Amino acid sequence: MISRRTMLGGAGGVAALAVAGKLIPAASAAQINAIGLQLYTVRDIFQKDPAGTLEKLAKIGYKEVEYGGGGYEAMDPAMLRDTMNRLGLRAPSVHIGYDTLLSNFDRSVAMAKTLGADTVVLPYMTDQHRTEQGWQAAIPNFNRFAADLKQAGLGFAYHNHDFEFTNKPGGVSLYERLLKETDPNLVRIELDLYWAGRAGEDPGALIDRLGNRIYAYHVKDMRPDGSMTAVGAGKTDFAAMFKRKGSAGVKHFYVENDEAPAPYLPDVTTSFKTLRALRY
Repeated sequence: MISRRTMLGGAGGVAALAVAGKLIPAASAAQINAIGLQLYTVRDIFQKDPAGTLEKLAKIGYKEVEYGGGGYEAMDPAMLRDTMNRLGLRAPSVHIGYDTLLSNFDRSVAMAKTLGADTVVLPYMTDQHRTEQGWQAAIPNFNRFAADLKQAGLGFAYHNHDFEFTNKPGGVSLYERLLKETDPNLVRIELDLYWAGRAGEDPGALIDRLGNRIYAYHVKDMRPDGSMTAVGAGKTDFAAMFKRKGSAGVKHFYVENDEAPAPYLPDVTTSFKTLRALRY
């Protein structure tokens, strides 16, 4: 059987998938129905022209976006929602920082709801929180955010980078502490597949361990040298990850490339085409 990774490589990926479609019964080959984009990927052009950028993304074929970066917090959420409605876009989740959730919780809830989100994602923790003392002080707030968001009709998820896995005060990683000391029914996971792999984790094993706790994936590819690249231009076998049992409940697949080269749209177009053609 042709390997799924081989089928995705190079310009002949789509054609190879068409051939493989004759080998694999359609009923056994899943695909992503609504491909999303984390807007941090196009933050520079989004900040300058939010409506125009959303229009370009919808034209590429994206159906979902996740707000994060690009100064979206200072924009009119009603304008953004109206633009998305016109374009047939949805924003299932938004990234909101730790300090903002602490100091402006009610405003954050209102913004998320206006954008149509069902989940607030905590995207990043600064250096001061990456010590054992800092992390242990933050974890109760993770639980509190999640409980308060549930009362407001929203979910909560945590998005990883690499430091959660590599920082191991007392021999226990910050990520392990997060998993063990937060309520799994309230604090869900947005798993960044690139950063988990970059930290030396086995993403497949992590997927199986997390199971239905995973809310969404950040889908970004990795070159052999460890740098980021557009989906399909690296070495990551996304099909192998998405077909794992632990992926069965994942609702959203957000393309992201923190280091996408200007003018950005070609990069996110490559990622979209790769995922649209992907069968697993």
